[in-house]
Amino acid sequence: MRRCDYRLFVTEATVGTLLRGWRARRRVSQLDLSLSVNVSARHLSFIETGRSRPSAEMVLALADGLDVPLRERNTLLLAAGYAPRYPSRPLEDDALAPARAAVQRLLDAHDPYPGIVIDRCWNIVGTNAAAAALTAGVPQGLLGPPANVYRLSLHPDGLAGRTLNFEEWAGYLLHQLRRTIALTGDPALQALYEEVRGYPGVATAAAAWNAPPHNASLLVPFELAMGRGQRLSMITTLTTFGTPLDVTLAELAVELFYPADAESADLLRSGLT
Repeated sequence: MRRCDYRLFVTEATVGTLLRGWRARRRVSQLDLSLSVNVSARHLSFIETGRSRPSAEMVLALADGLDVPLRERNTLLLAAGYAPRYPSRPLEDDALAPARAAVQRLLDAHDPYPGIVIDRCWNIVGTNAAAAALTAGVPQGLLGPPANVYRLSLHPDGLAGRTLNFEEWAGYLLHQLRRTIALTGDPALQALYEEVRGYPGVATAAAAWNAPPHNASLLVPFELAMGRGQRLSMITTLTTFGTPLDVTLAELAVELFYPADAESADLLRSGLT
């Protein structure tokens, strides 16, 4: 299985080419970007064509104006000839201990409802007991390490066979993955998208998502068959750190599952066995 590549993107492209690519991805004109960062459109054009070398501060200002993720801001700095500004520490690093403790408190407080911690590539790097119980019976090969949300959810040997609203849920997941790819431009995520889209029924679900039914509910639930005729229906939230200056923390998210109805709440409180 492919894993998320945590190294900086290595590229021979110039900083101007990379900035132009981000501007096209964000669908922002040179004029609009120049106005947002208080620089002339002429100077921005010179940067993009390589006629002018931007300062490190200008690179960061343009990256901020384009909402470029921290990892890719480091790549832009390297392409311009500057050292990266944002550290990328392993999650186990002592410096990240306060952040790990905050995440763990969130997971512990959420029990008996499921909660997971995911990285940039939607690999699961932490769970609470309720979340671990959801994957009981899944083949070890899909459990990693690292287990990946998309493989677990969409692979026919994973949770796909137990998902009662598979087409709806798979369509949502593919939509979410496409959105993340658009935001980050990450080739590892693009490879993951191509992989899971090839799983049975996923491409059909992705096409159906583009035309949701008129009677669609407010939130897409995740509905699982739990055995003995029991049905578990959940909705989810994603929580991220608000002011990260470390690449690892910027790419970390906590997904918390909540019961979508009273029956599911009772089932979760009784423990998933």
